[in-house]
Amino acid sequence: MANERPYSSIVVDGVEQAPSRAMLYPTGFKPEDFNKPQVGIASTWSMVTPCNMHINELAEAAAMGADEAGAKSVLFNTITVSDGISMGTPGMRYSLVSREVIADSIETVVGAQGFDGFVAIGGCDKNMPACGIAMARMDRPSVFVYGGTILPGKERRDIVSVFEAVGGHAAGNVSDIELKDVEATAIPGPGSCGGMYTANTMASSMEALGLSLPGSSAQNAVSQDKKQDSYNAGAAVRNLIKLGIKPSDILSREAFENAITLTIALEGSTNAVLHLLAIAHAANIPLTIDDFSRIGKRVPVLADMRPAGVYAMSELIEIGGILPLMKTLLNEGLLLGDCLTVTGNTMAENLADVADYPAEQKIIRPLSNPIKKDSHLVVLRGNLAPEGAVAKITGHEGLIFTGTARCFHGEEAAMAAIMDGTVVKGDVVIVRYEGPKGGPGMREMLSPTSAINGRGLSQDVALLTDGRFSGGSHGFVIGHVTPEAHLGGPIALVEDGDTITVDAENAEINLQVSDDELAARKAKWQAPAAYTQRGTLAKYAQLVSSASEGAVTDKYLD
Repeated sequence: MANERPYSSIVVDGVEQAPSRAMLYPTGFKPEDFNKPQVGIASTWSMVTPCNMHINELAEAAAMGADEAGAKSVLFNTITVSDGISMGTPGMRYSLVSREVIADSIETVVGAQGFDGFVAIGGCDKNMPACGIAMARMDRPSVFVYGGTILPGKERRDIVSVFEAVGGHAAGNVSDIELKDVEATAIPGPGSCGGMYTANTMASSMEALGLSLPGSSAQNAVSQDKKQDSYNAGAAVRNLIKLGIKPSDILSREAFENAITLTIALEGSTNAVLHLLAIAHAANIPLTIDDFSRIGKRVPVLADMRPAGVYAMSELIEIGGILPLMKTLLNEGLLLGDCLTVTGNTMAENLADVADYPAEQKIIRPLSNPIKKDSHLVVLRGNLAPEGAVAKITGHEGLIFTGTARCFHGEEAAMAAIMDGTVVKGDVVIVRYEGPKGGPGMREMLSPTSAINGRGLSQDVALLTDGRFSGGSHGFVIGHVTPEAHLGGPIALVEDGDTITVDAENAEINLQVSDDELAARKAKWQAPAAYTQRGTLAKYAQLVSSASEGAVTDKYLD
């Protein structure tokens, strides 16, 4: 029989570990608990954001599940930050940085305390992939729990409705009173942003990876189903300890292909590219941005979900969530069924008894009538992005855009020009020096893209950046441009008035400037000073890799 306490036994067994046991008695340990496997419960609870404000209850349910299955649970917390609150401010620089801090903190506690397994509960954009990174790094029996999606606000509003109302207000189409009403009614309670934005995208990806229980990614935050899912996760970790199943048994290359496939079918966020690359790096699985292109050629977009579409996650939950879609993809040979999951069963076994969607539903299209016959996530290359860029092309925007560059150093300058009407039809808005190193932190551009949409320019203006986009962004938007401007990439050399062509059909992005002219501009270019020389952001800027490699902070060790 496998040792079920390979880590906790080192911490609490034997005469010499009496001090460790003494420290644990006041935390609730009883003598018999020292003979049980210890299961950490990594909670991202915080009153910083509605996405995570309820997770303490889910953590307690997970702890109960582990305890009643014969383990001893130990709760601990990590930080979280709110993208929605910090968006458009200097604080957004810390968003992607928080992914690394959270992963590091989970690894640190699990490693230091000698937990034999753990449950990781995430409720917002960065703490979910952070949980996956920590699970891959520690390679101990573990299960991810998604905190669940928020219910729609008044008139089916959500956070993106507020950002777009700001743009509408600037254009004179939304009054002060109307803006106040949208602001006050868009977020009715706990849970993650309600469309197929980054949170719901990553929750679905984590389930497709096999790291969460079936159905976990499609549950309302405030629901009995979500509490039961959390309880079940605690029990599932105890079972994984018994079976000796670790993330390395689950996170195969095929599992990542499943996650990419589901992300495409759901028309998920461009952030999935960044985060799946990072989780794969932690799991030592070779994955590149070109894998997204390869898989994208055969997988259609089927979900009519916000932001480009109509429906919210809560409405998808009402018709059965993502499991019927996964079964459809499996039956069509697009999902690989032999992959192991945290149930101890394969993906195909988990999906065997899943019922089809109701016949009358309109949220998930049939394969015979897709929203787009291939992926909306398009990896572009060309003289403007020789190492790649990621576009979210849903088909609503068209597939080719040619326009005139209007360049801005940083998001704030671009936002001001959009709001005051400087940006006009036919512009390609260049927002640069927002990359992982140059930002630092690769800020999301939800404020500018929403302002463009709110001003009615989404069909007529493109936005291109070495930063990234919120899952709530839509329109002709291209991010993750590499090499980034801070490293002297071609995006740093663009000048106002240059002609740029984005061709999604041929996966190209080109600046209509000669090689000789670009070389002359490069010879005169100088890198700007670092944003800061001290603290977290400075450390991050020194360590972080390219966006095309997942913006990880330990790539230099390879």
